[in-house]
Amino acid sequence: MLAVHEKAVKQPKIISVVNQKGGVGKTTTAVNLAAGLALAERQTLIVDLDPQGNATTGLGIEKAGLSPTVYHVLVEGEAPDKAISPTALPFLRLLCSDIDLVGAEIELVGMDHRERRLEAALSRLQSKYDFVIVDCPPSLGLLTINALTVADSVLVPLQCEFYALEGLAHLLRTVNLVKQRLNPRLAIEGIVLTMFDGRTSLTLQVRDEVKRHFPGQIFETVIPRNVRLTEAPSHGKPVMLHDVRSSGSVAYLELTREILGHA
Repeated sequence: MLAVHEKAVKQPKIISVVNQKGGVGKTTTAVNLAAGLALAERQTLIVDLDPQGNATTGLGIEKAGLSPTVYHVLVEGEAPDKAISPTALPFLRLLCSDIDLVGAEIELVGMDHRERRLEAALSRLQSKYDFVIVDCPPSLGLLTINALTVADSVLVPLQCEFYALEGLAHLLRTVNLVKQRLNPRLAIEGIVLTMFDGRTSLTLQVRDEVKRHFPGQIFETVIPRNVRLTEAPSHGKPVMLHDVRSSGSVAYLELTREILGHA
């Protein structure tokens, strides 16, 4: 009887993939981590919370005429399961997004419990999933605050570039504020270095600086620069379905193993 009760109240691990800077591999990380978890036969939902909808197209979903979407869920209270689409992977589903989500930042401002709209929506279907991966927009506005408020942990993709640490410090201050005021369970899942090119001294210097400033918070796995990774979204596939032997695919499968080791 106890085992049945425990199964009934199963809660997923919710990981928000966040970086306020664009072009750091955030959506690539969200999509391919979610795909890796699905390939490990964990029931996984990816929430596309970026108005650009890149996770949606990157998983082969046509955005034209798509309705309802996460916009309708957040702003109009639509049932989230109506906005969820299947993907090419049996264990992976997608809460879709499109350009309508641009207006949500403004519309949410006047709403009650505006920081908890995503939390309320996901609470209606959480028991169906082992993991929920939230792909956030490249900003620290209300959509990202919603993602931080509902999350158990934050995964930060970090490109090895000159200004990386400056942006990371600002992001972690925001995470700490949300932890203090809205979500005391929020933790740092880890920082993953992306677009890594070990041939350049700057890349190695940034890696060493990040490890020095944030000991114990850096994933062992690094995501290399890889042509197959950049090609895969244009085919509407995670990299594992595009070229499973590529260095990008191998790296994200290794990152998945690290995440599963944290769960």
